[in-house]
Amino acid sequence: MTLAVLFPGQGSQHVGMADPWSSHPAGKAVLDEAAEAMGRDIAELCRDERALATTEVVQPAVFACDVAAFRVLEAQGVGFAVSAGHSLGEFAALVAAGALELGPALETVVVRGRAMQEASDAAPSTMTAILGLSKEQVSELCDIAGRGDILQVANENAPSQVVLSGTVGAVERAEELARSRGAKALRLKVAGAFHSPLMKPALGAVRDAIAGLNFRRPRFPVIPNASGRPTSEPSALRDLLSRQMTSPVRWETSMKAAASMGVDSFIEAGPGDTLTKLARRCLQGVAATPVGSPEDAVSFAASMDEAAG
Repeated sequence: MTLAVLFPGQGSQHVGMADPWSSHPAGKAVLDEAAEAMGRDIAELCRDERALATTEVVQPAVFACDVAAFRVLEAQGVGFAVSAGHSLGEFAALVAAGALELGPALETVVVRGRAMQEASDAAPSTMTAILGLSKEQVSELCDIAGRGDILQVANENAPSQVVLSGTVGAVERAEELARSRGAKALRLKVAGAFHSPLMKPALGAVRDAIAGLNFRRPRFPVIPNASGRPTSEPSALRDLLSRQMTSPVRWETSMKAAASMGVDSFIEAGPGDTLTKLARRCLQGVAATPVGSPEDAVSFAASMDEAAG
């Protein structure tokens, strides 16, 4: 079995998501380090529904839970060939691979969340998932619905699942046009138009924070969102992370790249199971397992041992 570890991003959060990891020494160590870096208790923040509705809180909270899940899996002896993270999750993928240290990465995530919240407050905008149309059809729809406004493909998640990001008016027109063509449109619960030019006001602060990070050669390759191709070059990882906020998340391409490396099983480390479902949609017959608690990690490790004989 060749394993890839996947890390969810904003949108996967739920109230109490940090509590399970507090019960395991490896997970608790991550949450404690994150709390020290933030100056706020992560588990307590994750119990506050109102706080989790803000980008500046939810991003470091999800990041900490992602890394905690990975550390617990690691403690169970589970090893990986490659990592990838969806949007915010890319930071966790870099920490898991050893390209970044947890503390400095978390500090950058805090800057990212705050800057993206400010950019979202300055220009009302949103995102929508279009279900049932191809990437080409959604791109055409995007051109028509944009009408001089900002509207672009934000996430290429899976076949017939593409997320658009832009001004509220442009997104509304895109949703109406998609429905007229027999597709579904699902508005996302986000603060603004992530992975679009509307995030440009946040770029300076985030790029400055990324520039201050010490990128090392990872223990295994990471697949960045902006390219969808695995790399172990620290300079490339830095550059692609800097470009991520305004460029599309090439998730379907990333999953196919992992498969081309021989990956036949995916583990989603962190809250929710969105990436598990996307992996199954991108790759026919692939094994994918969500790990949202220490019990899940122990169960998966035991199943690996049993399969190994």
